[in-house]
Amino acid sequence: MNRIRSNRRVQIDESQEPKYDVAEDGAEGNGLRLRLSDINVTEDQEPFMGVKVRRRASLHRDYKGDYIDVASHPYLMKILQKQGDKQVVFADKVLKFTGSGKMKRRILLITDFAIYILDPETDALKRRISLAAVEKMCLSELSDNFFAIIIPTEYDILMASTRKTEIVTVLVEATKSASGEVEVAFSNSFEYQASAELTKEVQFEEVEGGVKTRILRK
Repeated sequence: MNRIRSNRRVQIDESQEPKYDVAEDGAEGNGLRLRLSDINVTEDQEPFMGVKVRRRASLHRDYKGDYIDVASHPYLMKILQKQGDKQVVFADKVLKFTGSGKMKRRILLITDFAIYILDPETDALKRRISLAAVEKMCLSELSDNFFAIIIPTEYDILMASTRKTEIVTVLVEATKSASGEVEVAFSNSFEYQASAELTKEVQFEEVEGGVKTRILRK
């Protein structure tokens, strides 16, 4: 009996930035002060080493770090305070791909110690990953929005963001002090562990007008 692979084509609209909820008032306090990283990145410091085809917009984009105003969201402050994290180096809304292939809107929050994945609809913490557990990041060599974070002791994460360049750069810088600089691997086909018992392959192909992306069950 032939094994059937289901191909799912995923398209990300690169022309629009994610929209954010209106910030809530009165969020500062709770005895917790957030410090954004002082990372200043120049082109020769980025971990792309000339192998990545970059969109023109990403070559000349200033890095802000916190795109959702973390301090204005009490539930985010409470979660960070509980975990003892005080330095936020990146915060934004992203798309996360589930093991079943669905796309979910999530908040990606990176501190100097951990990665947080949160549900903006329920204000729930879905996952916290120590930076020391991250082995590498996988990206294509093309100008797409996808990236995978590989965590050998758990299962991996596949996400998409228009700020992928900044996320990769921030994670490389943050892991230098946490566990040693994380590896950044470039390939137009890579595998990731979508769940404990499910491996998927992401394939990228440059086509007229953009990049075609396929996510295949192995």
